[in-house]
Amino acid sequence: MLELVGLVVTVGLADSVNPSTVGPALYLATGPAPARRVLAFTAGVFGVFLAGGFFIALGPGELLLSLEPHPHSTTKHVVQLAVGAALIIAGLVLWVKRRALAARPLPGRDLSGGSAFFLGAGIAIVELPTAVPYFAVIAAVVAADVSAPQRMQLLTLFCVMFCAPLFAIAALLVVSGPRSKRTVKRARDIMHAHWPELLAALLMLAGIGFAIVGVVGLARG
Repeated sequence: MLELVGLVVTVGLADSVNPSTVGPALYLATGPAPARRVLAFTAGVFGVFLAGGFFIALGPGELLLSLEPHPHSTTKHVVQLAVGAALIIAGLVLWVKRRALAARPLPGRDLSGGSAFFLGAGIAIVELPTAVPYFAVIAAVVAADVSAPQRMQLLTLFCVMFCAPLFAIAALLVVSGPRSKRTVKRARDIMHAHWPELLAALLMLAGIGFAIVGVVGLARG
């Protein structure tokens, strides 16, 4: 279980450097009622990712577990290795395309005055089908011999880690108020220029770590 928690926290934090969610939050943070709108946006993202993860892990995931209710340790290590490989590949793709990605404007420049909650939920619905790190975590959680409530707890933890930058932006706005606008704008500029390299490095490091765990487990088995 501790190994799974480490996987969830590591991949969740790595995947949190996501311009599709952080970009709009940074723009909302410089508009009217910034703290309230960022929190509503975060709730939309969090809710959709959590609901999607529960559906996959407790729907198709339960079906797979019914075929093999107690996965062999070899299966778990193969899944760990596959998760690591998926994260490394995703990181490499980002690294190769880093200059082209950094040249694009961050999402959120043309935000309307509509509901921040539905904006976050809409972005999450579009992002969820291509969320490779999240699917990797769900696969590892489903392959592990843990109960349904534990799976739900682990996926909730992932969503908290994934939304950590959004919570941090909201907390900064609540604590600092209008004084935080300069800090937010600086963070937006840094995010715009360097997010591909940072996300690629985090994903590759997480992938290498879990690939090593998988290989060592298979070697010992």
